[in-house]
Amino acid sequence: MSQKVVIVGAGAGGGSAVARALSAKLPTAQITLINPLPYAISRPTLPRMTVADGNDLIETALIPFDKLFQSRNGTFVQGVVEHIQPGSKGGVVVLVGGKQLPYDVLVLAPGSIWEGPLDLPDDSKAVTTFIAASRAQFQKAQKIVLVGGGSVGVEYAGEIKDIWPEKQVTIVHGGVGIMNSTYPAGFRKGLEKRLRERGIKLVLDDYVDELPNPGPTTVITRKGHTIDADLVISTRGPRPRTEFVAKSLGADTLDERTQIKVKRTLQLIAHPDIFALGDAIDTVEQKQVMKASAHAAIVVANIVAYFSGKSMKEYKGSSEIIIVTNGKGGGRAYLGILGGITLGDWFARMLKSKTLMVPMTRGFMGY
Repeated sequence: MSQKVVIVGAGAGGGSAVARALSAKLPTAQITLINPLPYAISRPTLPRMTVADGNDLIETALIPFDKLFQSRNGTFVQGVVEHIQPGSKGGVVVLVGGKQLPYDVLVLAPGSIWEGPLDLPDDSKAVTTFIAASRAQFQKAQKIVLVGGGSVGVEYAGEIKDIWPEKQVTIVHGGVGIMNSTYPAGFRKGLEKRLRERGIKLVLDDYVDELPNPGPTTVITRKGHTIDADLVISTRGPRPRTEFVAKSLGADTLDERTQIKVKRTLQLIAHPDIFALGDAIDTVEQKQVMKASAHAAIVVANIVAYFSGKSMKEYKGSSEIIIVTNGKGGGRAYLGILGGITLGDWFARMLKSKTLMVPMTRGFMGY
């Protein structure tokens, strides 16, 4: 009887990477990948995709699963998980609508819930409408406030200025510097300098506690700073998509940030037949596609070891590396190696800003 592996969530660097590798390493197993949409989303493309047209990202960055599996043992199932029914060994995943998928090993890669223009709907028919509406609101607005100055806020600001350099763009960020303290002050200060050179205003060490209703408004920050705006967008960080995990396996499966608690083998503490990876787990590191890819390699090796009764590998963390775009032509990079290396426009443009890594991501998906 073949081994059944069910994977929940199909991020290109996470669940899809696990599905693709396992289909080759376990050719006699049944690999089932579940995702609400019939494609993986290359999320680094969304700031550019949702700001304006003039690119082919809807065609290239929403990547179908038809070439994902390397053997004929893989199946894609479009659906949303209602709950998990664990057994003494293996269990069942139940989808909204009642479809049941039994598993010997379960992989949780549910990703995150975002706000604003990053919050694409789970209905594929609604996605293109959502993107068109997002582009229209950016085109119409003249005074734009971005609430959140992590990499998402910075990249939205750069994309807006690429298309409409005359528009007023303001980032409100709770930190004393842009991004967060994971990254050194010099990297952050250099990024702030380049943003200001493009006319982007920065309101730091301050907060917008409540997003206003759509339309012209005056944003009043927590410290009383007033900003005229006709479009206010949340570019804050996400929260884990783990509510179904807590309902199914118990609230103690999650930590105080609603992240899935995992052992260093990336197995759930009380469920050795369930693995988890990506943004939704409680590893102490920045949440990024590159981290999910590193998790995926460990999960794949450990599932193979689980079925063969061999010892498992431990995830020992990854170096902090980030490339933040500032429009198509530049950005800034930090490599947390050799004491920390900061690189500028040419490096960011070569690796990310020009193509947003779409060709590489498509390659990961079998294209």
